[in-house]
Amino acid sequence: MALQTPVSSSDPPVDPAGEPLARRRYPTSSDGPGRITVNGKLDGRFRELDDEAALDALPRMLREPDPCVWVDLAGPSPDRVESVARVLGLHPLIVEDVLEGNQRAKIETTDGLVHIVLFALDRDSSDIANEIDLVLGKGYLLTVHDAGWDPRGSHHLRDGVEPILAEGVDHLLWAIGDDVVDGYFPYADRLGDAIDEVQDAVIRTANPQTLERLFALKRELILVRRAASPTREVFNQLTNRELTLIDPEEIVYFRDIYDHVIRLTDELDNYRELAASTLDVYLTQVNNNLSIIMKRLTGVTVILAGIGAVAGIFGMSEAGTALAGAEGGGFWAITAVTVAIAVGAALILRRAGWI
Repeated sequence: MALQTPVSSSDPPVDPAGEPLARRRYPTSSDGPGRITVNGKLDGRFRELDDEAALDALPRMLREPDPCVWVDLAGPSPDRVESVARVLGLHPLIVEDVLEGNQRAKIETTDGLVHIVLFALDRDSSDIANEIDLVLGKGYLLTVHDAGWDPRGSHHLRDGVEPILAEGVDHLLWAIGDDVVDGYFPYADRLGDAIDEVQDAVIRTANPQTLERLFALKRELILVRRAASPTREVFNQLTNRELTLIDPEEIVYFRDIYDHVIRLTDELDNYRELAASTLDVYLTQVNNNLSIIMKRLTGVTVILAGIGAVAGIFGMSEAGTALAGAEGGGFWAITAVTVAIAVGAALILRRAGWI
């Protein structure tokens, strides 16, 4: 079956809220075809090949007895993806999904192949999630991702690819998936610390800057949930479905990832509740501050009303002559009484907490 080239856009996939979950960019023809790395046995010896040498050796690696090959495409062009797909015999629907990108982590079985989509969060950035397409076939694992993410940075692969790949391509799938999920926790912990700081700031002073920080955290929390929450179903199916490409002995490893995802989603739910409650506290603080201001304005009004009442009763039209000495001491007596009343009212209101 001939592979069809899907019509793809250079824009990132956008969720219904209008915010992209991941930024995916394939190079143009002027940028090159991207990087390809192939790991596996060739002529009975483990080899790691790059670029054209890797593409040339891939068919021979797949013809080895009991092949165990990892094909990694970093920032590939559509032509490079299709050329590798022809060698691996991928279904056109899988190729289409890889080229177009997805908005949600998922697992699909097509033509006997397992296609998994995960998102690796960049802990140094608040708005980027790297999409990773993993295709598990008989004797090989294909990974397609942006050039900014390197699976060899996984702590499972720090000693090299060969020890993991020797256990099978399904074990390599576990290693990559485990590293992706483990990468969510530092990101989530940073969100938790940031929410704690915003809560303290809301208690100290509820100002617009604090509200902006709170809404930024809520948006970031939504990003993490969209990337991580569907991952739970992915590993749930890997542990419960009978997939011939997954060794039964590997199920316990995927179940461990599933347990981690459950714990992560619980933490994210807690953070979401904390963010919502923090917004409620902010609104309560604003209302309390408004009440305090109204009480103070009322207290000042009471004091000024008392002064105005005394002045209205006795009249102040003779103030000029009194200051000139033509008036008796009555003016000054009334003035003293007015000031005393104002001071007394201020003390009473102060004790009541109104000013």
